[in-house]
Amino acid sequence: MEADQSPERTPDGHFVVIRGRKWRATDPAVPEETAARLRRHLMSARRAVRAALAESDASAERAARERVNRAKIALGERGTPWWEQSDGARRERWEDGLAELDEQAPEV
Repeated sequence: MEADQSPERTPDGHFVVIRGRKWRATDPAVPEETAARLRRHLMSARRAVRAALAESDASAERAARERVNRAKIALGERGTPWWEQSDGARRERWEDGLAELDEQAPEV
């Protein structure tokens, strides 16, 4: 898959296939601007995990991994499957997740 191509999706659209492995797809109902902000938080948190591991800082690693998890949940990639949630629950999930992540790391 090239960088400018979307990954292959399962027929139901619930998963993407990357290098033969299925991963839960981002909730397609998340507005693109919101999804982009959540992805920035996700990547920032992943960088923080890497930095914490390099410094052997268990507390910072735990906090960074919690941010990764929060971003993944907000995107619909973890937690209750987005296709099993009502529209209102889906909106609440990404709005609450983004608000929490913005509070934790407003510079992203």
